[in-house]
Amino acid sequence: MTFSSVFQSTLSALGFGALGYLVFLGLLTVPFFQDQAIYLHGVTLTWFKDVSIAEQWGFLRNQVTPFTLRTPDGVTLHAWHIFPLGLYRRHEDELIKQPEGIAVDVTDRTSFKLLRDDPEALLVLYLHGAAGTLGSGWRPPSYRAMSAGAPDKIHTVAIDYRGFGASTGYPSEQGLLTDAVTLAEWAMREAGIPPSRIVIFGQSLGTAVGISLAHYYASKPTPTSFAGMVLVAPFADVELLTATYRIAGTVPILGPLSPFPRLLAFLNTFILSKWPSKDKLAAFVRECEERPGDDGKYHVTIIHAQDDYDIPWSHSDQLFWHAVNASRPDGITFDDLEEEKEQTKKTLGPAGWVAESRTARGIVREEIAKWGLHDRIMSYPIVSLAVLRTFEASGAI
Repeated sequence: MTFSSVFQSTLSALGFGALGYLVFLGLLTVPFFQDQAIYLHGVTLTWFKDVSIAEQWGFLRNQVTPFTLRTPDGVTLHAWHIFPLGLYRRHEDELIKQPEGIAVDVTDRTSFKLLRDDPEALLVLYLHGAAGTLGSGWRPPSYRAMSAGAPDKIHTVAIDYRGFGASTGYPSEQGLLTDAVTLAEWAMREAGIPPSRIVIFGQSLGTAVGISLAHYYASKPTPTSFAGMVLVAPFADVELLTATYRIAGTVPILGPLSPFPRLLAFLNTFILSKWPSKDKLAAFVRECEERPGDDGKYHVTIIHAQDDYDIPWSHSDQLFWHAVNASRPDGITFDDLEEEKEQTKKTLGPAGWVAESRTARGIVREEIAKWGLHDRIMSYPIVSLAVLRTFEASGAI
């Protein structure tokens, strides 16, 4: 093959690739395809598995209670109540006898009663990332990590958002917030767990949902303050995410257009689900800082791995800055905060580093691990310790 023919073949391939990418961009302006790219809810990752049988993922018999929640707009959410191992051991015989299958009325189940009737019970509201179901990927191992710091006290309840897994409905920004509020209301009203004993945990897409949830309750006429938030692999907002995110760590969305900011900004106008996490986190912190009286304490931990090839850890830098900036009366520039972090952060060698900002009202932590990728880090001790530390800061432990 001559150089000329190789050159022509290369140009043809590049031309075909460019045409394919243009078609891809066109599809992203269509709401249906846009939602598929953002939520990936059509990808279950648990094919041929019944998500009502959690023992398939290594849990003990009835350690997980599957149940359903009904949202105010009529959506049925599939949920898991994951029982902490230490407490399970003490009540093993009772739990083994608990009926199997999805509980429509979970209040009849032994696991629920042990959660509701324990005045020292702690609860993590778990909001997972895009794609998959409750049983996908590193989620089951991460449920076990939630309670590792206090295996006799920390329960976890996770949901599949509308349109995910066995849940009905179709995902949207407002819809996922409604799902999270439904979960929080169930925890506080039905399970009777006060917000001071509830930690909001989110990973990837779930961080945006968790921040929206905390902001929703903080901005109500009668605000509600939870023990805190643990946010793993977050993104600043969807517009910044489109410039950096790769679907499944492989397919770039708008990254190739980064050298053309005007075109990138134009295409971002078509995005329906904005998920402005950096702005909502700032508003949340500001609400807490300005609230009169002693109420309004907050504890936010942001965790990211440097080798995360789905969402770069620079997004966590942005979130940390927006939260800290909102906590200080005179504010602080991004560059000034980065300089301050260099001087004050705690270096942990091969484990990474930690930066922290404190006020009289609250704490914002940024923990950057050297390794953990996008999902695997959820099961690491860095997350278990963050959950435990958040409960301790609230006085729940």
